[in-house]
Amino acid sequence: MHDRVTTVDLNKTVDLNRTKAYRLLRRLASTPLDLASPKAFPRRRVLKLRSSGPSLTLLFATERITDEVLAALQQLADETRVVDQYAQMLRGARMNRIEGYKSENRPVLHSASRNVFADLACDHDGAQEHAVANTRKQLGKLQTFLGQLEAGAITNARGESFTDLVQVGIGGSDLGPRAVYLALRDHWRPGYRVHFISNVDPQDATQVLAGIDLSRTLINVVSKSGSTLETRTNEALVAAHFVRAGLDPSQHFLCVTGEGSPMDNPERYLRSFYMYDYIGGRFSATSMVGGVALGFGLGYEGFLEILRGARETDLNGLEREVRKNLALLSALIGIWNRNFLGCDSLAIIPYSQALDRFVAHLQQLDMESNGKRINRRGKELKYATGPIVWGEPGTNAQHAFFQLLHQSETIIPCEFIAFRQSQAGLDVEVEDTNSQEKLLANLLAQARALATGRMAGNPNKVFPGNRPSSILIADQLTPHTLGALLAYYENKVAFQGFIWNINSFDQEGVELGKALADRFIGHFAAKRRDPEYSGARTDRVGWAMLEAAGLM
Repeated sequence: MHDRVTTVDLNKTVDLNRTKAYRLLRRLASTPLDLASPKAFPRRRVLKLRSSGPSLTLLFATERITDEVLAALQQLADETRVVDQYAQMLRGARMNRIEGYKSENRPVLHSASRNVFADLACDHDGAQEHAVANTRKQLGKLQTFLGQLEAGAITNARGESFTDLVQVGIGGSDLGPRAVYLALRDHWRPGYRVHFISNVDPQDATQVLAGIDLSRTLINVVSKSGSTLETRTNEALVAAHFVRAGLDPSQHFLCVTGEGSPMDNPERYLRSFYMYDYIGGRFSATSMVGGVALGFGLGYEGFLEILRGARETDLNGLEREVRKNLALLSALIGIWNRNFLGCDSLAIIPYSQALDRFVAHLQQLDMESNGKRINRRGKELKYATGPIVWGEPGTNAQHAFFQLLHQSETIIPCEFIAFRQSQAGLDVEVEDTNSQEKLLANLLAQARALATGRMAGNPNKVFPGNRPSSILIADQLTPHTLGALLAYYENKVAFQGFIWNINSFDQEGVELGKALADRFIGHFAAKRRDPEYSGARTDRVGWAMLEAAGLM
């Protein structure tokens, strides 16, 4: 698989609309498959449109896909050399860049955070080899630290063990680790609990800290730059709670930060772990950003299982045949829906209560990565990129927004996530079926109803159907499976970015809001120092907004 990889000149990658496959797909989209047609679901088609990877299986007969469309999508993948681009990303090419303009200009190596298993080794060259070495070093530090906690070599001032850890971070330093930890409730270690503080609203910290014994709590502060304003503010707020309780923060606080950042200070933190600029925040759950909290809550081996699942899926991403490369197949179906069928929104519905925060993570992963309007040479695109991503767990979601999915004029593709078995294995039969079977029956019914619809004499009971969806299914939600699920979506996002010819790895849209927030914060600070201060002289619009809100 690996020796067929060839180098792509990233300065010469083509926009989607300049490929031959684009014109073919446009033609096919003019008369797409009607899922509501009586002939759309022969048994042979349902069984054929099914692809399996190492831990996951994708069912896509309920998508508006035909053999012709699938062949054209394979042609699109080949023309854009998307697998070669992905392989270059794994090897450490500088994918985070805009040619001819100032940009971060970095490798993209979140995959290196799980490329640490000899039995799953791939090419180690250049930047990748350095990143893998960094990963091994940080994992060794984490294993030692967790072992010292368990052995009682690290305790509080009274010699008691630590029972709780609070992660303080925001964005990718919170969403991914939080989603993973909450998803694996039945794998939590007895006697160890993890909590999360992210919102600069002081109520978030107050609420979390009120329910734990601070004397037996570790605080893990996560910020790559060491200067993230919300995180610095929350760290100070949490530290104040410890000081009021007569506790020394330096004996309770850990940090995950960039080596040499302002936070990389052993006088302030009990332990420091490093994150690297080649791992974007939204791709960082399998690095130390997630590793410290997940290792504490699940155990070191539990965290390694997440890495193993992710690594297997990363290797699956090197498959050139679309039917064998699950994340690429999903990416291409998403592009078919977005660019050729005109669907600008995507609902992700996990039929698993354990994944109740997973969609929030995917929302950031996808929208922060692919919500772009220029290509990798700074030219404005002539087509849409990332969809609006949202969702909630089923079956609750059925009683919230499925009315719109079924009967609105707006067509919203759905990605369903499911597991054949429940995580805990605790269930009960009622009327000859158990809860898990009822859950899965609901999922299959929704996919079928969205696709086939229903005609009726009463117009209020008409369901037009022809609404696409797919089902991603695995046996059970375990650390290994969740690692595979994380990497599947990370790779899907990267594949779509390569095909759209955009930089999926920066987030300039986030930076403008930060800069303007700093200006408003400056007004608050100046007014506190000088009651006669008026920022209208330097910021007329901002000052007017403050006055209108009754804040000045």
